[in-house]
Amino acid sequence: MTSTSAGRSAGQSAGWGAFAAAEPEFAARAEARFAAFAHHVLATLRADGSPRTHGLEVRFLDGELWLGMMPDSAKALDLRRDPRFALQANPGAGQGMDGGDIRLSGRAVEVTDPAVRARYTAEVDPPDPDAFHLFRTELTEVVRTSVEGAQLVLRIWRPGEGVRTVRRS
Repeated sequence: MTSTSAGRSAGQSAGWGAFAAAEPEFAARAEARFAAFAHHVLATLRADGSPRTHGLEVRFLDGELWLGMMPDSAKALDLRRDPRFALQANPGAGQGMDGGDIRLSGRAVEVTDPAVRARYTAEVDPPDPDAFHLFRTELTEVVRTSVEGAQLVLRIWRPGEGVRTVRRS
């Protein structure tokens, strides 16, 4: 993994494809972690700014990470109001964290383009193809936490910075 000291401007983000192109091994590990379980945890912000968590399924299609939601669900309404989110991959049973723990942060961009929604619908087959919210993610950070020997190891990627590794004993 690489690390650079290049600074990032506030608000810089990148789609999943840009992350995968910049850090293919890290992205593959993250995708595998999300693929291991169907349900994950999405954190959004309520109108008063307090956090709210939701169960969610995610999809990796066409080089993007997609979040699909039921019509007018709290999570969709939260993201429409404030697009910032955090997404935690399901860590699995027990305390093993097989494959490491993956967390993402960023902004969710609602997609209304009929052609894009049709491609997503053809691939995913949502319960009501005419009434659902679809968001494309723009990442501001990807973090993988793992245990290596007696150390907790965090690998942190941010757009424009590459991967930084932090080891804690």
